[in-house]
Amino acid sequence: MACNGQICGRVSMEYEVIIVGAGPGGIFAALTLADLGIEPVLVIEKGKDLSDRRRGKSQDMLCGWGGAGAYSDGKLTLSPEVGGFLNDYVEPNALRELLSHTDAIYVAHGAPDRLYGGSSDAVKDLADRARIADLELVPMQVRHIGTENCSVVLQSLQRSLTGRVDVRTCTPVEKLLTENGQISGVELASGQRIRSRYVLAAPGRSGSRWMKREAELLGLKNRPSPVDIGVRVELPAIVLKDITDVIYESKLIHYSKTFDDKVRTFCMNPYGEVVCEESGDVAAVNGHSYTEARSENTNFAILVSSIFTEPFDDPIGYGRYIARLANLLGNGVIVQRLGDLLSGRRSTPSRIARCLTRPTLSNATPGDLSFVLPYRHLVNILEMLQALDRLAPGIYSRHTLLYGVEVKFYSHRIDVSPEMEAGVRNLFIVGDGAGVSRGLLQASASGILAARAIAKRIRDASSQRA
Repeated sequence: MACNGQICGRVSMEYEVIIVGAGPGGIFAALTLADLGIEPVLVIEKGKDLSDRRRGKSQDMLCGWGGAGAYSDGKLTLSPEVGGFLNDYVEPNALRELLSHTDAIYVAHGAPDRLYGGSSDAVKDLADRARIADLELVPMQVRHIGTENCSVVLQSLQRSLTGRVDVRTCTPVEKLLTENGQISGVELASGQRIRSRYVLAAPGRSGSRWMKREAELLGLKNRPSPVDIGVRVELPAIVLKDITDVIYESKLIHYSKTFDDKVRTFCMNPYGEVVCEESGDVAAVNGHSYTEARSENTNFAILVSSIFTEPFDDPIGYGRYIARLANLLGNGVIVQRLGDLLSGRRSTPSRIARCLTRPTLSNATPGDLSFVLPYRHLVNILEMLQALDRLAPGIYSRHTLLYGVEVKFYSHRIDVSPEMEAGVRNLFIVGDGAGVSRGLLQASASGILAARAIAKRIRDASSQRA
């Protein structure tokens, strides 16, 4: 499947559809078009083929075949309210059907059968307990693929596309081309131009800056998304066992008493590990969990959402600034005991060594997050930890570890139609790069949605010519 910058199969420079990006949105779009008999289709990916990507290499972690999801812990969230904004474009019943269809494709390609959450009595009891603690539990169903299984599923998806679509990897797209108000193809960084009747852009988060630039050049309406900044919390798994056994990942929302800001948990990883995630020149923190291998700890993020309008409208730049500050002070990721933070002192290697929670990220630098996080964020995080402790006693322990910073960079949200078509005819934009999704399942589903619309348009045009 790897093409190393060369076109596989076709010599012609003209395609019916070009897909920019081989993350979940692009992969599921390509699969849908192939299943519907649309050809020829070309997938262009700036990163490496899946077999050539290496975990731990910054240039491979976020881009390449499979996108950032290749090295995630592979959570598929089936609830329409979580993981993106497709509920703004698709009516509820149709969206549930779309997400279920998308999930079934993952299962058919190796995702585990087990679903967590739902509407059981245990989940309802957890929601009631959360309310008492001044928290809102967002109900959802989650399928956990596991970090070690993501590549297995992606390999299966890749095999399903072999021989049905053309692929170019290690091939950045420089710009989108238009003629007479509609899309006409793409220009590669090499200067080569490839023509097509339709372009489906699925650049992912790693391509968010490129997508924002192209949107501005094409005059597409877009608006900034919030930036989420916070910490990764790590503690003994037993503290959250009653919750994670029932729902695996709990999405909990709290509105802080001091500022009334929205604070939420994100990406809970039972028996998982904390990892460093590099994005360009910035090192941030994240978490993974496996289906087989287990640590003694559970980790999750606490994130504070901030949105900027005028005169500042660069939330990604703000988030990167905070992350760089942490990198400056800690030479990378900083770790601090909650007890040290509350006592107004930095953590040191000896204090971390005495901590009852053994850190799973060994190369984090003991330090002081109060030098990094803005006061408002720090207060919000501490109030969230206190609320969580009322739900699960032991969270607000002096031995709880805080890693910083965790930053979620969301793309500018581009205005698209319910079919994912942008303001230029026959240009469709999907996934995290369009700001319409924030997770694997909705990114994949948005690719299916756009691909179905393209296929219908092609067939309707064929019928009219006939």
